[in-house]
Amino acid sequence: MENQTCTQEFKMMPFSMTSGFTSLYFTMFFLIYLFGVFTNTVIIMLIYSSYHLHIPMYLFICNLAIVDICYTTVTVPKFLYMLLSKNNKVSYRECFTQMYFYLLDASTEDILILTMAFDRYVAICHPLHYHRILNKRNCILLVAGVWTAGSFNSSVITIAASNMAFCQSKVIHQFFCDGKALINIACAGLNHFYTVIYLDAFLFGLCPFFFSLLSYVKIIKVILQMQSKEGRRKAFATCSSHLAVIFMYYTTAVSVYLMPKYSVILEQICSVLYTTITPMINPLIYSLRNNDVKKALKKIL
Repeated sequence: MENQTCTQEFKMMPFSMTSGFTSLYFTMFFLIYLFGVFTNTVIIMLIYSSYHLHIPMYLFICNLAIVDICYTTVTVPKFLYMLLSKNNKVSYRECFTQMYFYLLDASTEDILILTMAFDRYVAICHPLHYHRILNKRNCILLVAGVWTAGSFNSSVITIAASNMAFCQSKVIHQFFCDGKALINIACAGLNHFYTVIYLDAFLFGLCPFFFSLLSYVKIIKVILQMQSKEGRRKAFATCSSHLAVIFMYYTTAVSVYLMPKYSVILEQICSVLYTTITPMINPLIYSLRNNDVKKALKKIL
């Protein structure tokens, strides 16, 4: 990976980090990471061990749990290591490797959320055709397509970012290597990177968000026409939890990239929300509120 950069090393400075807050940061991020990995691992084990959960919806939830574990594992352990070792220097290769896997998880989650919205749309709006449309073969192709698209998108953005030159500063004001943070210290190659970012924001941001909302609008119309109050209640409970995740994830993610340069601390707080907090609570919203998952958990316990 070639680059005209003037430095082969970056210095991470998250939260204007000082030694007085090191213990607080370490404890907070360690507990968030531990809880997030534990809850998502429990969901994966429950779905794998419970035969009645082997349906498309839980296949997608299982993949979401895997993505969420990877999401936090790509960013948090490195940050914890910097806090313990007091070494906040990151090599050029380490930074862009972390950026690639971070973008892989982010892109995959975007498309996976859209896939889950499509699953609910078919289940509620076309229930008689559900097993024909989302059969085993189609589900495998969907999951494979989601990960392939995420990998391709991540590769394109990472290559574009690696072609920027970083001569103005070595300091990244973020707790991981993020495209927005790198833009702030780049001195050349920005035009090409902005083109790639805008295209990515449209294809992997705006489009999934729009089509997810469109799916739920149609779902809500069908729910309102249901005769059974119990059926409406269950359908609304499922949709409301999914919509909560969608709005929380996209709102915090968009906030980071729309934040002006001088709002560094606020930008980092929003980054924490969508890279650590959202993956931590996704299983609670998507799965642990679900009666089928609760029954499976009780059975195992």
